[in-house]
Amino acid sequence: MSDKGLKITIREEDSVLFKRSIRKLLESTFLLEEKDEKLYRFVARESNRYDISEYLKFMGFDILVNEKSGVAMLTASEEDEETVGLKRANVVTFTTLQYHLLLVLWEVYLENLGYNEENSVARGDLIDKIKSYGITPVSTDLKAAFKLFKKYSLIDYDENETGEDARIKLYPSLQFG
Repeated sequence: MSDKGLKITIREEDSVLFKRSIRKLLESTFLLEEKDEKLYRFVARESNRYDISEYLKFMGFDILVNEKSGVAMLTASEEDEETVGLKRANVVTFTTLQYHLLLVLWEVYLENLGYNEENSVARGDLIDKIKSYGITPVSTDLKAAFKLFKKYSLIDYDENETGEDARIKLYPSLQFG
């Protein structure tokens, strides 16, 4: 069995960005260019990505950056995927309703792609779309799903707006959800 060593080099002026990026990834799995531009740009830089990857591998994680969609994502490290006893901390199990809602959100995201700079949907339109699939969501379940999706940077919305016209911003991280 060989010992593992960690050799990363972070410039002093970048140490705060390094720490914030790691913490944000561990907290919400995703860094989005349009939401956390400074952190995303730091992570997307090749030299920083290597150091972050090396650091995360000690915990059984790695980082994937999809520059086309502007998403940096925490993933399970390939070398530790089959290791028994490692909890997959960034894996969330969705309820059936949440899973279906996630699929509808992804469909709406794809339908809206390219029409506006901000990809969003009105709450009422989203509920109508969900109902078109034969699913009638209860308000409390919908609120819980939205809160979970917001935590993991899949969507964003103003929690104080609850009407049908309330806008829900859709992020490209939905494709990885």
